[in-house]
Amino acid sequence: MTTLDVSTTTEVGSYFISNYPPFSLWNPDNVPQAFEAFDKPNAETARDTMGLYIHIPFCRKRCKFCYFRVYTNQNAKAIEDYVQSLIKEIELISHKPGVQGRELEFVYFGGGTPSYLSSKQLRSLRERMSQHVTWENAKEVTFECEPGTLSLEKLQTLKDIGVTRISLGVENFDDKILEENGRAHLSPEVMKAYEWIQDVGFPQVNIDLIAGMVGETDANWQTCIEKAIAMDSDNITVYQMELPFNTVYSKEMKEQGLESPVADWPTKRRWVSEAMDQMQAAGYHISSGNELIKNPATDHFVYRDNVWRGCDLVATGVSSFGHFQGVHYQNLDRIEDYIETVNRGEVPINRALKPTDHQLLIREVVLQMKEGHINAATYRDKFGVDILTQFAEAFANQQAAGYLTVDGDQITLTRKGLLQVDSLLPEYFEKEHRAVRYT
Repeated sequence: MTTLDVSTTTEVGSYFISNYPPFSLWNPDNVPQAFEAFDKPNAETARDTMGLYIHIPFCRKRCKFCYFRVYTNQNAKAIEDYVQSLIKEIELISHKPGVQGRELEFVYFGGGTPSYLSSKQLRSLRERMSQHVTWENAKEVTFECEPGTLSLEKLQTLKDIGVTRISLGVENFDDKILEENGRAHLSPEVMKAYEWIQDVGFPQVNIDLIAGMVGETDANWQTCIEKAIAMDSDNITVYQMELPFNTVYSKEMKEQGLESPVADWPTKRRWVSEAMDQMQAAGYHISSGNELIKNPATDHFVYRDNVWRGCDLVATGVSSFGHFQGVHYQNLDRIEDYIETVNRGEVPINRALKPTDHQLLIREVVLQMKEGHINAATYRDKFGVDILTQFAEAFANQQAAGYLTVDGDQITLTRKGLLQVDSLLPEYFEKEHRAVRYT
């Protein structure tokens, strides 16, 4: 892994930090540790907050920048077979001693494209799931949507089954750019879907944009900012496009010797900074290096706030990532293997890793730094460690470089630091992990 400042070009690699230790260190030999974690009664660990991630791996098309495990052009039977296995996995997990008797704080439907499922399939999924888990008292149920898969009926279904937060994958408003990058939807579908979302009404609505999609220009990015602000959603998420190893673009670069088609990092950081400036002027508040919210008093991303603070996340579905009672794990990443394993009555975990206490500390420090501010007292209270001493060299280096400031217990990232925060985080990793492949 390298920092963004080593090269300004967007080369192939994973830069977005979402966990620690790096995923490349998780392995099948540690799977028994994950099973032990699920078999340990919760009373022994006194962990309260638990969330559920549900992976729906189906899409109309595979985006050229996508690196997730997704399947396109699946018929109704293939989807039903998967949903049946998903329900079976949830049933198996619900009976584990570490899960029994605990309520869900949040649920997150990710993908793939969860909104690829029909209204009938969604209602059936909810009904069958409710026999094993409930989100009646959950603070948040997030559902990712691709605009072209939505209808007024489907959105009403989402509200009926308890979804509280819609995340709409807009990405860009220019049809040529959407087509070039392999998106399944076009801009008219965005506006129609958003009208339906407003008609149905949800407590929170998020829209996603991506800075640096292939074909992006200064003029078009400015238009994207203006249109996003005009939509007046509760949350706006702005990602900087990268090129993980198994995307279409990455493979084309490797096989054909092509130069990177994505805007360089300084340009992407400038675009995100411009978006932040204009969105702040329109009344939004910066919530992290990627997220802006309209009302800090009411617009909370419960999933992020808890996962970045070490909660238990039960991951279900093919290739999904979780963390349970101190153990990281990932499910089997081929749908055939996943379905076959679940149908045998086995929890489909593929690889795992039990972090040390120090590694869990690092995980929370680096993830919460992405919010732009951390308080050293938080970590003294939770881990009994003074991060000002533990990470003194990294803080000093990054303060000298203008990425952050340290004032007593308060560590605050500057705009410069926030725009490239993922490139700063490896300096907090254990030394042996700073140069390893992240994924």
